[in-house]
Amino acid sequence: MNTILEQFQKKINGTFAFFDRMIIKGYLFPFFSVSGRMYFLSQMNLLLKDFSAYANQMTNDLVSYVEKMAAKEGRPLVYLSSSQISKEENARKILLENPVEQGLICILSVVEGCQTLQPVKNSSGLLELRSVTRKCKYYYFYYLDKEFGFMHVKLQTWFPFLIQVYINGREMMKHVFDKNGITYRMYDNSFSEISDIPKAQELADQFDSKKLCRQLDFFAHKVNPYLDMLETIFHQGYHWSVDQCEFATDVMFESREALEDLYPSLVGHAFYDFKCTDVFSFLGRKLNAKFLGEAVSDYRKRPVGWRIKFKLKSNSIKMYDKFNCLRIEMTINDPKEFKVYKEVHHKDGTASRQWVPMGKSIANLYRYAEISKTANKRFLESMCHVIPQKSVEEEINHVCQKKKVKGKTYSGYNVWSPETFHLFETICDGRYLIRGFTNRDIRQSLYKKGAESAKSRGKMSREFSKLRGHGLIRKIPHSRRYLVSDKGRRVMGALIETKRKIYPELAAQ
Repeated sequence: MNTILEQFQKKINGTFAFFDRMIIKGYLFPFFSVSGRMYFLSQMNLLLKDFSAYANQMTNDLVSYVEKMAAKEGRPLVYLSSSQISKEENARKILLENPVEQGLICILSVVEGCQTLQPVKNSSGLLELRSVTRKCKYYYFYYLDKEFGFMHVKLQTWFPFLIQVYINGREMMKHVFDKNGITYRMYDNSFSEISDIPKAQELADQFDSKKLCRQLDFFAHKVNPYLDMLETIFHQGYHWSVDQCEFATDVMFESREALEDLYPSLVGHAFYDFKCTDVFSFLGRKLNAKFLGEAVSDYRKRPVGWRIKFKLKSNSIKMYDKFNCLRIEMTINDPKEFKVYKEVHHKDGTASRQWVPMGKSIANLYRYAEISKTANKRFLESMCHVIPQKSVEEEINHVCQKKKVKGKTYSGYNVWSPETFHLFETICDGRYLIRGFTNRDIRQSLYKKGAESAKSRGKMSREFSKLRGHGLIRKIPHSRRYLVSDKGRRVMGALIETKRKIYPELAAQ
């Protein structure tokens, strides 16, 4: 039985997993509370009525500081007439036309929406400093950094001077590999070849969020001339939080042709066999009736190939191909859907370590990596047992034949019957991927109202015996639960895909 897993082992050079893209935002927390704003005004000996003029002057000084920086570095300062214009394309074009080995590439300015501070009269007719939505100028500082590679820092020129840092994980690892003597080849932002994959993965796993925080502080001081003054007043700088995080697992094939030979089978399996609810299993979540969000599967043809995506609320996992790499990518936008084990302080002054919803703090990046790596692994494992299209007919014939195990004969399956199709679909449901299923679980799905009758229990016991005889399921030791075996995922996945794809009218019946 030549499965995708076996072909993976023959045709891949290795697997590399690391952050793909990180968008990290910095907030000056005191400006987000009334007491913090009033404390700032008192320290600056500033009246509320004079705040607007003071803020305008600070913005003008910041603009002058940036203009002087561009002139001193001898790099372009370009204004973009629309926020829809691609900043990265402009920055790469400038780098190509006016190259630099390291440091500032260019500074782009554009007007975008922002949250800023403004004196507003309250219901009593008194002024108070509130957060309002306006439009202001932003600066995008594009760098070719010795640690992060091609990256940018985005700075708001109005109070409270929000900052955003964009980092590409693959760009960052290039410099780590260079320092450690690891050679590599790249296609776009993926590694198509790495000379020492185990060492490369070991270096990637040593990622330090504390060091990253210090590097972010360095960039913040570089672009914001007021940060020293604000740190003196508040005794703290920017609080860094993860706005968006992508973690990618790349399976590197020997060649593009080797991946093209297998990729259609993987896409077909993901499209026809996976349901949108399977994303619960990939992300380690349990499907229950209290879930109020949205689970969506999305299949799309792109200019460079096919992409399939499963989304759970605002978090997602997707699969696509990049030259000779099969990429499984996890995107976390809402970390509260997952948990982190940390010390929690209680009202009575005590503290204990427990599992709590995960926040966006940069200190949780290690947990982002753990969750994403495990989710990507589950997705890959669910794909590894697919049978390439050429072997489907042979596998179906094998299941249809009688089988004798320890003197007991088990009849073959009529794979085109609705009952068999329903049974295979039920036990292959993603909700059973992690914890498995019981006799009762399958009965309730198949027989509904009559699930608890003696007749149904006996029939399902015989069905389980037959499934085990054919090696399609296996019993979890010391429990009453079962899991679909490797062979079961391979064979039933092929049957379900074949019936839905090639014989849709039979599946509909």
